[in-house]
Amino acid sequence: MFEGSQDVSEHTSSEEGQRRFLELRNIHKRFGGVHALRGIDLSLDLGEAYHLLGENGCGKSTVIKIMSGAHAPSGGEIVLDGRTYSSLTPIQSLSAGIETVYQDLSLIPNLTVAENVALNEQLVRSGGRLARLFDRSRLRETAEKALATVGLPGDRTFLNTIVSELPLAARQLVAIARAIATRAKLVIMDEPTTSLTRREVDNLIGVVSRLRSENVAVLFVTHKLDECYRIGGHAVVFRDGQCVAQGPIEQYSKRQLAELMTGRSIDAQRYRTAQPADAELFKMNGLEAPGIEGMSLTLRKGEILGITGLADSGRNELAMAIAGVRPATSGTMTLDGRRLSVRTPADAIGEGIGYIPEDRLAEGLFLDKSILENEIALVVRKLSNAFGVVDKQRGRRLAEKLSEDMRLSTRDLDLPVGALSGGNQQRVLIGRWLSIAPKLLVLHGPTVGVDVGSKDTIYRAIQQLAEAGMGLIIVSDDLPELLQNTDRVLVMNSRRIVAEFDSGTATEDKLYKAMLISNSETVQ
Repeated sequence: MFEGSQDVSEHTSSEEGQRRFLELRNIHKRFGGVHALRGIDLSLDLGEAYHLLGENGCGKSTVIKIMSGAHAPSGGEIVLDGRTYSSLTPIQSLSAGIETVYQDLSLIPNLTVAENVALNEQLVRSGGRLARLFDRSRLRETAEKALATVGLPGDRTFLNTIVSELPLAARQLVAIARAIATRAKLVIMDEPTTSLTRREVDNLIGVVSRLRSENVAVLFVTHKLDECYRIGGHAVVFRDGQCVAQGPIEQYSKRQLAELMTGRSIDAQRYRTAQPADAELFKMNGLEAPGIEGMSLTLRKGEILGITGLADSGRNELAMAIAGVRPATSGTMTLDGRRLSVRTPADAIGEGIGYIPEDRLAEGLFLDKSILENEIALVVRKLSNAFGVVDKQRGRRLAEKLSEDMRLSTRDLDLPVGALSGGNQQRVLIGRWLSIAPKLLVLHGPTVGVDVGSKDTIYRAIQQLAEAGMGLIIVSDDLPELLQNTDRVLVMNSRRIVAEFDSGTATEDKLYKAMLISNSETVQ
């Protein structure tokens, strides 16, 4: 029996008992005065898929960390593979066959792909005490098999690539490969598709199907309900630290699940109802930059333009070129009729261009700093006197207004941003960029890892900004998001625009087909 476990509680000989792998009984978790989990009861059977749904901050991440041994519950018990525990350690969880892909991926950036993929297996084999050197003979074999399963290459060059050098989508797949590299019995995936294209999502759904056929349980934490319906299985809905619904997912409509998660009615209609002005705001002509070729487009005042495509289409590079992150090498951009010179992000800010990056944790926020410090980070100089001393009262008033505009769930601006839920973190990030009053705002994956309630808030804020005359460009692979919020959608393929759609009449299938056309074709 593992250390810290209570008396063994054997399962019955029934079929259900033989398939039951993990059971949480009356689990509570308190963090100081915060009662994060309030009597959670949950059973997971081998070979089944479960979708853990709920708003950010409802307790999903906490319950995952209890399963994986990162947190100890404040009360209740855990029955794992027939044995009862008061809490688990990470090594106990791994040894029992629980593998977790966290939302932040938890990869070690200075290790190679192969080392990251094979790490957990070698940790388990060594009882949590790794030798100074990996078992190289086993490492390569483990990594190759796992990477092939998620559709990544297993050649020597890729295996030896340092993880920090990979794009976000590739890192996401490496983290998933690590989770399935061992003989797992339960694979927990926390927002596994946030950075994946539709093709990669299709591949991942196939991986989930294979795991289930091999009698592995899969727990999905996601805000993308379409993926849940495609996978099938069971819905488990959390709200305010309690489990408010459990059952086969096909028994619930999207609207019912949204209401269960938020406690209020959220419609799935188009948010975009206003019309942009006739006046041109932004124009790009023949822009060349790393990853894009001959890009030309226009944007009117008050218009919301969507841009999508596969991961290698050039969509991400386009966003970064506009923001000065990967500046253009030729071509022109104009804003309000004035030709722009954008060589750095600071240049873009000075020209009135805001940029919400795709990865808010690594590229956007200062997680150890307060909400206040994050909100005013771009305007510190404007809030400072001749001696460089910040007017704290002005800064606090500005942060209060931005937080109110973005409907932040807390009034305590001194809280560290790292303590907030994903949805509130994203609201802080958007609020920061609104502090410069941009004329053009580029939002790269604006609701990645954001719950349905926060999405509603962000979408409504986007519409209000457009109605006030701001131009917005949303770069996203979330096709429903684009169709609900934009006036037009441009589809990119092979570093160029291949199709344009009216968002009010387009469909997801039309957009996706355009994303997949060959290099020589152009959709009219």
